[in-house]
Amino acid sequence: MGRKICGFLSALVLVVIVAVCIPMTVPRLLGYEVYVVISGSMEPAIPLGSALYMEAAAPEDVAAGDVIAFYDRGAVITHRVVENHVVEGEFITKGDANAENDMTPVAYGNLIGRMAVSVPFLGNVMAVCSGTKGKIYLVCGVLGAVMLLWLGRLLDKGTGKRRA
Repeated sequence: MGRKICGFLSALVLVVIVAVCIPMTVPRLLGYEVYVVISGSMEPAIPLGSALYMEAAAPEDVAAGDVIAFYDRGAVITHRVVENHVVEGEFITKGDANAENDMTPVAYGNLIGRMAVSVPFLGNVMAVCSGTKGKIYLVCGVLGAVMLLWLGRLLDKGTGKRRA
């Protein structure tokens, strides 16, 4: 019985670890860039701590209302397109929570991509897991799952049960 309980708990821990890692890895394999929202400029549509999945997009295909990610002085910004000036090769953008349009137009060359989907709060989990402490927690989780399997075997040996 101890082996079954420990095996179940071990499997549960591993499922949680895999479930946490999938949203960080699989979308990247499918060509999406993944970002975490660290400011409130897009609230309430995109809350602080959301995970954003950005897909590649030709600048000419970006329409007013689309949310884009772009480089601005070394930072990655995510704002909504107000206007796409194709002739000038630039976007006019605005954060949903901001009263005015952004002061500087975004050059086409600074475009990272267009938002495909956002997942509230997932970005907070991803930020923790991708840091040093998070990686340590994930490794400890895997080691804990292995130890649970080992403990289950010890418990079965102590009761004299053998697996056939």
